[in-house]
Formats: sequence, structure tokens, C-alpha cells
Amino acid sequence: MQAWQVHELGEPGEVMRLTEVARPVPADGQVLLKVRAANINFPDALMCRGQYQVRPPLPFTPGVEICGETEDGRRVIANPALPYGGFAEYAVADAAALLPAPEALDDAAAAALHIGYQTGWFGLHRRAGLQAGETLLVHAAAGGVGSAAVQLGKAAGATVIGVVGGAAKVSVARELGCDVVIDRREQDVVAAVKEATGGRGADVIYDPVGGQAYAQSAKAVAFEGRIVVVGFASGSIPSPALNHALVKNYAILGLHWGLYNTRNPKLVQHCHERLTELAARGAIKPLVSERVPLAGAADAVQRVADGVTTGRVAVLPSPENGAPA
Repeated sequence: MQAWQVHELGEPGEVMRLTEVARPVPADGQVLLKVRAANINFPDALMCRGQYQVRPPLPFTPGVEICGETEDGRRVIANPALPYGGFAEYAVADAAALLPAPEALDDAAAAALHIGYQTGWFGLHRRAGLQAGETLLVHAAAGGVGSAAVQLGKAAGATVIGVVGGAAKVSVARELGCDVVIDRREQDVVAAVKEATGGRGADVIYDPVGGQAYAQSAKAVAFEGRIVVVGFASGSIPSPALNHALVKNYAILGLHWGLYNTRNPKLVQHCHERLTELAARGAIKPLVSERVPLAGAADAVQRVADGVTTGRVAVLPSPENGAPA
């Protein structure tokens, strides 16, 4: 089969190589999956660089989120078991962790429903307790993780403020349903949030960026607000001033979604059921901005790493898969 492999660490566009390799052999408790669509996530780029908390042995195939087909013909969502990731014609995954792909979504959208939406659901509902009528601020609102949080916030009845960088992403955020969109390149984010909320600030802030975005969050959060830290796409990990959280009475909440797979997998299943229901009634639908063939995976991962994409980019190993429904 064809698979992208990383033999040395570095930038994805430089170290990913498309090669002919043997199909992976499932270990006990695993299944072989034909990859119908693989969604690109920022951690794929971090793994290529050796900067992610999970460091698979070299060589490895990136791709942590797929829609695949079992040998008996079932369409499923899975996190491939590294080093046999999803940017390949076949991957392996733990049988117990397979989730049914929602019928309402095509392969590319189904592949994109998993990590970003599960992270959004756990972050907004289990960690932050977002309530209808509250104001949600989402950083990087036009990106893959942010776009999921925007849709989930709207589905929960929140007023959603999206922060993006650039006019093209402003348009995408509006199409996603943001009530207010702030272009961080042209506007003072904190002042714009205060203006949009009558000086009160945002009740919940969803931050996959870190760095300057977190500093803005601390200034823009409301009394008894909650800042959900889900990642550091900026490459800068902030050091919060805890006395500031005390003075303003806000909470800083961390979310590492992957821990639920081992600590409480029943919650992951419950979340998937809720996401499937929301997708069935059209309340959420992953924004798949690009569908690229397997040969284009390295370039696409690099563009995601560079922050120039919107929504999700899906890799389609088979041309017949992943067409829009």
C-alpha cells in the first residue's frame, strides 16, 4: 500500500515521504481499516516536528483521525494506532474505540467530527458548563478546532464572538454563525469584546492558541467567567498570573480530551451520540474547506501547520471517497 512516512523530524513538507510499504498487521484487540478519509490536525504537524506529547517511533505515518471501513463493510470513525497513522491507504485502530460514522455526514466530514468536536463538547459542556444565553468567545474561530466550538456554542444557545486573523477568515467565521467577528489584525480584541458585551466580558473563552490570545482572554473574561485552555497553536505557552484570576474571580480550565479515552471512555461514547444527533438535525456540520488526494497530504499538513487554512482539510486515499453529500 501507499503511505506517508516520517523518517526524521522536521517540517512536515520536508520530512514526510510517500512510500510503498506493507499493510499494517493488527495486534490483539485491533482491526485493519481501509482509510476512506483522513482529517489533518495540528498535532500531525507537531509530531512531524517532534514537539507533541505523543512521540511515535521512527519511521511513523502521521494522521490521527480517520473515517475508515472495516473488513465487514462498516463505516467508522477512529483514531489510528500509531505508528500506523491515517495518511495511508490502510491503518489499524483499537476495536473497542471504533465509533459509527454518522449517516448524515460524508466521509470527509465524518473524519472531521471526532477530535475537534469531542474537544469542543468536553471543553464547553463538561469543563466550562456553558449555558444558553451566555457569551462564548472563540479564538481562531475559522480554524478546525475553533469552527467546531463556534457551532457547538450556537447549538447550546450561546452568543458567539469569534476572533480570527484576516478578512478571508472573517467571512468564514460569519458563515459559521458567529454573532460578532473580531479581526485581531485590524482590531483591539479586548476593546472589541468589551464593546460587544456592554463592558461585561465573555462568560466562557475557548482558547486553542495560547500566547497573546491567552493574555487577551484574561483581560476580556467576565466576572466568574471560565477560560478553557485546549492548546497552544501559537507555539507560546503562557504563564498565567494567578493573582489576576483571584482578583477577577475567573476560572482557568485545562482540557486534554485524549485522557477521557482511558479515564472514562463511556463519556466519549455519550459525547459521540450527542454529536451524531446534532449532525442529524443539521445543528453542526464540520467545515471541510479542502479535499486533497493522498499525494497532496504533505503539502496540506504543512499549510495547516502554517495556519493558512480554514476549517478542516481532508486527505482522500481513494478518489471515490469523501465527495460532498
